[in-house]
Amino acid sequence: MANYRRNFVKGGSYFFTAALADRRQALLVDHIDALREAFRQVRAAHPFHLDAMVVLPEHLHCIWTLPPGDVDYPGRWRRIKAAFSRSLPDLYPRSRSQIRKNERGIWQRRYWEHTLRDEEDYRRHMDYIHYNPVKHGHAAHVADWPYSTFRRYVEAGIYASDWAGDEDDTRDQEFGETLVIPDDGLRVAPPILREGTR
Repeated sequence: MANYRRNFVKGGSYFFTAALADRRQALLVDHIDALREAFRQVRAAHPFHLDAMVVLPEHLHCIWTLPPGDVDYPGRWRRIKAAFSRSLPDLYPRSRSQIRKNERGIWQRRYWEHTLRDEEDYRRHMDYIHYNPVKHGHAAHVADWPYSTFRRYVEAGIYASDWAGDEDDTRDQEFGETLVIPDDGLRVAPPILREGTR
């Protein structure tokens, strides 16, 4: 069995990417209300602050900040994926392995996690999340994509409504994924970005 290395920082802020098993599907936006409900259910039982999020047809990105002393993001992801999967009709083909493990075959088994180390790392990943629909060709402008926390941050005065609206303004920008930060032992969780602060 593979040994996947995860970084656990109590009360830390994390960037996540989770994807569907079949990247040709558009289940996440086709069933956006079910996805929202899965997040609501899990957050009610196992609280965390959802700092930012974007949902694309076949994958999503988000930043969470866990409560002080808490490191159980794997349990939260397991519950979110299960709740969303249970809400869908059982129409999707499954492998023998998925049947044996009682998996619906909706999600990729793994997800990508990055512990946010400082304010700059946090800012870049926040920008990456909000720019993602444009990057993947789902929207011409960041503000056009409806499945994102971007509008919430515009209302709070953190982003301008036309942020990243000009190709000349964005071609030299680094939005999260291009960062390569060596593992230097730094384990500082950035302040939580809430409405009205940045």
